[in-house]
Amino acid sequence: MPESEEHINGEKEMNFGGHLTELRNRLIVTAIVFVLFFIVGFLNVKSIYTFFVNDIDMQLTVISPAEIIWIYFSMAGLIAFAATIPVIAYQLWAFVSPALTSKEKRVSLAYIPASLILFVLGLIFGYVVFIKLIFPFLLSLNDGMFNVMFTVERYFGFLLKITTPFAFLFELPIVTMFLTSLGILTPAFMVKNRKYAYFVLIVIGVLITPPDFVLQTVVAVPLIIIYEISIQLCKVVYRKKQAQHEAFMNE
Repeated sequence: MPESEEHINGEKEMNFGGHLTELRNRLIVTAIVFVLFFIVGFLNVKSIYTFFVNDIDMQLTVISPAEIIWIYFSMAGLIAFAATIPVIAYQLWAFVSPALTSKEKRVSLAYIPASLILFVLGLIFGYVVFIKLIFPFLLSLNDGMFNVMFTVERYFGFLLKITTPFAFLFELPIVTMFLTSLGILTPAFMVKNRKYAYFVLIVIGVLITPPDFVLQTVVAVPLIIIYEISIQLCKVVYRKKQAQHEAFMNE
């Protein structure tokens, strides 16, 4: 093998190894931040728990010591994950930023606080849907037939199952804009696959809500609206990217 080819291959291996090292370091930083927020959440579980049970007119039950540990880890984990989202977004941005232009770096950096805001809004929306619609609906099915008693693990497990998907789905506009700015996603692709996206969103709405058409509609419609907003934001980013490219070619 010629010396020049060996030199090129050596540089490629060094670059690949350097990227892996950088990725590992960023994952370690993210994990450390997660653990720190987890400790903060763990120390404040009582306040977090009180906030969530204020809206229900009943006392939750614990039937085993493991449930007490479960609620501590669940509440602390939720707080830690939500608080770590900006760190995850920043580490992702910092990892891909060398491939971006200066303007792309500034614009994409603004996605970081927006990701946290949308995640929290998704949690709030899911919580409101659960407390105002889903939970009352399920209780109404009882109709005096049963003695209602909820354990902590079952109640919060069901609550997280409802609210968490909304939190992630509310991230769709940010993910869409970011992928569009990187040239991975286009409005044409989103429009072309709109019907499949609608189907997936409706299925998600059906899976996380009781078998009631009104509830499923209430859940599915906002998700479809989020997808349509994502398409419009994708178009805005795509047009700006195309305009920048044409300006560069004209120069």
